[in-house]
Amino acid sequence: MTDRAPSLVDAALLREPPATARGIRTRATLVAAARTVFERDGFLAARLTDITAEAHCSIGTFYTYFASKEEVFAAVLQEAQDDMMHPGMPHVEDSDEHPEQLLAASHRAYLTAYKRNAKLMQLLEQVATIDPQFARLRRRRARAFIDRNARHIAALQERGMVDPTLDPQLTSACLSAMVSRMAYHVFVLGDRYTMNDLVDTLTRVWVGALRLSPPPSA
Repeated sequence: MTDRAPSLVDAALLREPPATARGIRTRATLVAAARTVFERDGFLAARLTDITAEAHCSIGTFYTYFASKEEVFAAVLQEAQDDMMHPGMPHVEDSDEHPEQLLAASHRAYLTAYKRNAKLMQLLEQVATIDPQFARLRRRRARAFIDRNARHIAALQERGMVDPTLDPQLTSACLSAMVSRMAYHVFVLGDRYTMNDLVDTLTRVWVGALRLSPPPSA
């Protein structure tokens, strides 16, 4: 079973995909160019002429596929959002591995994806402050991951592996925020920590906060 995260994209901004192979290629080129320009210049400063210059096409061609900067930004997000992972506890109910090992693997996967998308993550911070609709979508997506983590924490409490006095929802919100902000500080702001140290410390803090029972062999 998997939890499908809500989309970051306003569906009203997405058009039907092109019907021809050439149209698909042209649209993909424009989306890639838009991501380059947005990440380089920021959303506010990015101009349609910069995007078309990067894509080596005309403004007329741009308007064949997108009506505005907001529409092409939505297309950029649609392509990238599945790779922009969120911190979260993996499903542990059907795994033979101890939850601590699963947490470490989850943190490493999230941080690796965040590093790969660091410039876009920085852009999302900017857009969320100026676009109320996007801010709502972003909060809804974040809340879905917090809710998922809370369910897994509660499941571990039922198994007697986690401190039963913790509020799963609040605990999930605190620990998830810690991971995402550390990723922002390291991969956007440039704080210097190695990936291994970051994964190890974040996992140990999660384990300590949850008072997670150690593996049987420990």
